[in-house]
Amino acid sequence: MLGSLPAWLRGAIMSLLLVANTLFWAVPVYAAILLKLLSPRGRARDAASRLTAALAQRWAMVNVVMVDALLCIRWDLHIDADLSPSGQYLVCANHQSWNDIVVLLKTFGRKAPFFKFFIKQELIWVPVLGLAWWGLDYPFMKRYSKQALDKNPALRGKDLETTREACAKYRNQPVMILNFLEGTRFTAEKHARTGSPYQHLLKPKAGGFAFTLSALGERLNSLLDVTIVYPQGAMGFWDFLAGRVHHVVVEVRQLTIPHDLYVGDYENDAEFRARFQAWIGELWQAKDRRIGELLAEAGVRPYAVGISPDRTAA
Repeated sequence: MLGSLPAWLRGAIMSLLLVANTLFWAVPVYAAILLKLLSPRGRARDAASRLTAALAQRWAMVNVVMVDALLCIRWDLHIDADLSPSGQYLVCANHQSWNDIVVLLKTFGRKAPFFKFFIKQELIWVPVLGLAWWGLDYPFMKRYSKQALDKNPALRGKDLETTREACAKYRNQPVMILNFLEGTRFTAEKHARTGSPYQHLLKPKAGGFAFTLSALGERLNSLLDVTIVYPQGAMGFWDFLAGRVHHVVVEVRQLTIPHDLYVGDYENDAEFRARFQAWIGELWQAKDRRIGELLAEAGVRPYAVGISPDRTAA
């Protein structure tokens, strides 16, 4: 619909629409958050939490509807999974751009629960969104420098504590917990600096994934392994709003997590930690191969998926 307009104007219009939608839905979401805070613990608070998540999901889906209506994007979505809005799922996905969040919202829609993901502590100060994330029980993670960790080793357990507290709130809730195993967005610089053994991915970080499994236990319905590919190369969020992203490929496959991976002690058991990391490594090798195959199927010559052929970084 906006295809005939200059890219800068498309981006400006989309930005204004997203801001307007955010301000509109912030009112009912904040009201639901207040209701949740005033509700006694137990069924009443659980019901208020589900209401808050349902409103936030509608907020997100209006954004998706606007993207579909106003931008020209070819979506190739392949979902091999049995999804339910009332289920509990753990999602692992490769991460290349802030666009990944919009892509995941488009992929799952309302077929699955509204997803939660781990956020840097500093993002709680983002206007409007920070308070909404807090009220939706998104886990805020504080990153410590190596010097701080060396000086106070007890800080190493803070991430585990935060993960357990968050997962405790999800026990009686439909939830989809999103984990970007790479821990950061892919760029060529990060790929080279970290010495990643994968062509299209950074090294996975298994710790938070293991802690989430341990905290939620086998009540999880399954693991959803999500592979996101941008055949043109990953671009920034402004490029997405400006209509420069024309093709997105997503594959979702449902995996059964081995029973023994739920019950080990990742932090203190070296043998279990090695076994868990080996399992994640196999998962990541398969994903790296599949990204290469999807790029080839889209007619793209091999290149690191985080790099657009006419750009230097995502």
